[in-house]
Amino acid sequence: MSQQGYVATPPYSQSQPGMGLSPPHYGHYGDPSHAPSPPGMVKPAGPLGATNPGAVLPPGAPPPGPHQFGQNGAHASGQPPQRFPGPPPVNNVAPSYAPYQPSTQPSYLPPEATSSVTHLGTQLSAMQINNYASGMTPPSQGSPGPLSATSFQGPPRPPQPSILQPGSQVLPPPPTVLNGPGAPPLPPTAHRQEGLPGPVPLSAQYQPPPPPGQTLGAGYPPQQANYGPQMAGAQLSYLGGFPTGPSQMAGPPQPQKKLDPDSIPSPIQVIEDDRATRGGQVYTTNIRGQVPPIVTTDCVIQDQGNASPRYIRCTTYCFPCTSDMAKQAQIPLAAVIKPFATIPSNETPLYLVNHGENGPVRCNRCKAYMCPFMQFIEGGRKYQCGFCNCINDVPPFYFQHLDHIGRRLDHYEKPELSLGSYEYVATLDYCRKNKPPNPPAFIFMIDVSYSNIKNGLVKLICEELKTVLEKLPKEEQEETSAIRVGFITYNKVLHFFNVKSNLAQPQMMVVTDVGEVFVPLLDGFLVNYQESQSVIHNLLDQIPEMFADSNENETVFAPVIQAGMEALKAAECPGKLFIFHSSLPTADAPGKLKNRDDKKLVNTDKEKLLFQPQTNVYESLAKDCVSHGCSVALFLFPSQYVDVASLGVVPQLTGGTIYKYNHFQMHLDSQQFLKDLRNDIEKKIGFDAIMRVRTSTGFRATDFFGAIFMNNTTDVEMAAMDCDKAVTVEFKHDDKLSEDTGALIQCAVLYTTIGGQRRLRIHNLGLKCSSQLAELYKSCETDALINFFAKSAFKAVLHQPLKVIREILVNQTAHILACYRKNCAGPSAVSQLILPESMKVFPLYMNCLLKNCVLLSRPEISTDERAYQRQLVMAMGVADSQLFFYPQLLPIHTLDVKNTELPAAVRCSESRLSEEGIFLLANGLNMFLWLGVSSPPELIQAIFNVPSFAHVNTDMTLLPEVGSPHSQQLRMTMNLLQQKRPYSMKLTIVKQREQSEMVFRQFLVEDKGLYGGSSYMDFLCCVHKEICQLLN
Repeated sequence: MSQQGYVATPPYSQSQPGMGLSPPHYGHYGDPSHAPSPPGMVKPAGPLGATNPGAVLPPGAPPPGPHQFGQNGAHASGQPPQRFPGPPPVNNVAPSYAPYQPSTQPSYLPPEATSSVTHLGTQLSAMQINNYASGMTPPSQGSPGPLSATSFQGPPRPPQPSILQPGSQVLPPPPTVLNGPGAPPLPPTAHRQEGLPGPVPLSAQYQPPPPPGQTLGAGYPPQQANYGPQMAGAQLSYLGGFPTGPSQMAGPPQPQKKLDPDSIPSPIQVIEDDRATRGGQVYTTNIRGQVPPIVTTDCVIQDQGNASPRYIRCTTYCFPCTSDMAKQAQIPLAAVIKPFATIPSNETPLYLVNHGENGPVRCNRCKAYMCPFMQFIEGGRKYQCGFCNCINDVPPFYFQHLDHIGRRLDHYEKPELSLGSYEYVATLDYCRKNKPPNPPAFIFMIDVSYSNIKNGLVKLICEELKTVLEKLPKEEQEETSAIRVGFITYNKVLHFFNVKSNLAQPQMMVVTDVGEVFVPLLDGFLVNYQESQSVIHNLLDQIPEMFADSNENETVFAPVIQAGMEALKAAECPGKLFIFHSSLPTADAPGKLKNRDDKKLVNTDKEKLLFQPQTNVYESLAKDCVSHGCSVALFLFPSQYVDVASLGVVPQLTGGTIYKYNHFQMHLDSQQFLKDLRNDIEKKIGFDAIMRVRTSTGFRATDFFGAIFMNNTTDVEMAAMDCDKAVTVEFKHDDKLSEDTGALIQCAVLYTTIGGQRRLRIHNLGLKCSSQLAELYKSCETDALINFFAKSAFKAVLHQPLKVIREILVNQTAHILACYRKNCAGPSAVSQLILPESMKVFPLYMNCLLKNCVLLSRPEISTDERAYQRQLVMAMGVADSQLFFYPQLLPIHTLDVKNTELPAAVRCSESRLSEEGIFLLANGLNMFLWLGVSSPPELIQAIFNVPSFAHVNTDMTLLPEVGSPHSQQLRMTMNLLQQKRPYSMKLTIVKQREQSEMVFRQFLVEDKGLYGGSSYMDFLCCVHKEICQLLN
């Protein structure tokens, strides 16, 4: 391995006087310790080398002027932005998060060093991209001369006169005022503030030796140094030249060429390439730290000692050995865990291990469960724990001899020794009050206020319940479900129903004291559906008529949850409340809410209040629900503001789900609602769950994100957890990790099954560790990274200004890529943006997150919708967050009616649409069918059964059953997209150039947002500028 490192600017060994550098804290928002440093305070120089006092902007990437990047442009006044945690913040970012000027603290510069301003168009057109496959070296070039633009189709231009001759090993000098940016400077318009140069923090000194496998990027002549082949990765270069003397300015500038959007990394290409190489194959989990196929690739997973990626995905499968290395790279170390993930029928379900009264074998010290990471010694009489290294005696009942390689003779007969995931039957020690749990109960709670009766919703719910109660979930070997059911209706008061099987008619009991809710009956409230079927059907027929003349419009909400929880508590069983609610609870009762929807708070520091609950009643109620195993599923039917931020607290903290149907109309929305209800009742679920994540020595779990409640720092409590819910866990070092032993993770979930059995579900995963940064980058998973960043940002939304959160995300993106560029990529022109192969589309996905309505308000998106999306994302797994932030866009006009597979997707950009085309877009919540104005009439006839584009009715939410091959193929495609998704996607028909197209356009995430938010191309420029500033 070559020990010669390439550094973009010579590293200065000591910090310059008066420079304020602080180590970044990644993933953490709102740490009080991040006030601005006092002027003149000296902190250790950052690892990228302190800034040279005379330095100006990086070559090739002058900052955009204030007129670029969205509404408010770059930092408007001369005030330096305040210092916040994380990498140095970008400037006062407009809703479209403009890139910042290099000053992050008062900086004193020589007067002549003013930053030049170039139009974004100039930057873009001067951007050149090379994408190398693994191991390929870039074509050698002479160094580009003055702003020469390369045409992508034609032959390369002859090399310009170069300062560095081929073979020379001289590195370019650090940029100075003389060397200036590569582009000819325009008249200065945006002046940096006088003062010391801004700091460039990235903590912990970078190690210069490059990892094996590197070359020079395009833009430098080949050098004689012994660099290996280029690390795989995308390279984007601005042809602004690299820093050389003033001679660089010689010659007239060449005409600009427009950058081809196809030349920047494409997510569609990444997805298709992974499918081509790994789709349909068997992926075995026997190798520690191997990177699984990405979430969009279908394959068969075979557990051979590590948990399937369906259960656990990581942001990187190779952890850095030291915390310094982790701080340097700033890649968050996290796992997205989905303990109850659905397993396809062609994969083996989890084995159940039953040790009878002995219970699971566990380490005496750290309490980790027996798993493949335990090492048996002394002839099988003892074992060493893989997590804490404690030597334990093997219990007599569990003893077995070892073979010639020290493995137990029954290794392959015991799931807990040979598999990554399995279940244990839990003993009474793991049960509440040391007695077996009762089977869970479902309680259906219907809002019978005036509007719900009038629009037919109450009748629809009652009719549907007759069907879904037939399909209550049950244990596979059981004939009928063990789940008991109960019914409550409410408006300002609560009505409990006695549906005991021996009654001829159901009986109603009214509770008017909503301040102190009690359960008026125990016997007959929770019943077995099969036994009480006729009484229940009788009740469901009567409810709509019973309240037909009600004029009551006010409702309560907190007392409804309280009543359900008290009923479960009295019955001593866990369970789930299904609440069907439609308005702001304004009746006088605990949890009463007022309308506080205030658009004036948007884009101010008080915007975070819109995401916080109005009252703490719901948080304390959620805490009680969790302690009694009561989960809440909330079906909302709002016609105006209902304060989702407050009403959603209990579903969010109890492992429940919120479903929202705005302006519910029976003929348009009933199918979507009924599908969601059926799916929620039938899905795989565990009740009264506690999850603990254990790790081997050297690192530990520090932060948890999800639909969870935490009473302490280690136990994740969930009243219920279903197959769609994921918990994202962040890890931090507390010591060094060893390359030999790796990093081990064990997730254990204690829960009650549908049948009332207490079980432990165990998932184990071994990761590699390395002291080479290149290994860390090679093992990253972009989709899991975005899941982590989305959840940590959406959690921070409650406490921090959105602008600060967006700045931190942009900064961390630049830091991660700058560290790769500096330590893992071969030498190349500063004008190149080099991306790791595993993170080619990371900037794109990050930009999609930044443009999401939670982080960037838009006038047509309601406060409730933003709170709703925030809560959904907090519980998402990797596959769901991937589709949510980068929707799937499929051309329908090219469908092959003989092929049963999905058509190839196209990129989410308006440039991919065509007037003659029909396109289907899905993001997991919404589905749009976009019709071009010149759509072929025969295709319109085949799908809609009308003669032309003009005749298509855009109000429909279900396609007509036409029976033509095209219609059947489109319906099958929509069904395939809907499969495996937790929410039923409502279809919207969109015609080109009509008003409804505005909503559809927000999902074309590669384009510039209508209300702020950069295009993909602009964001790449912004990130590249930041990287150049960090490297100089």
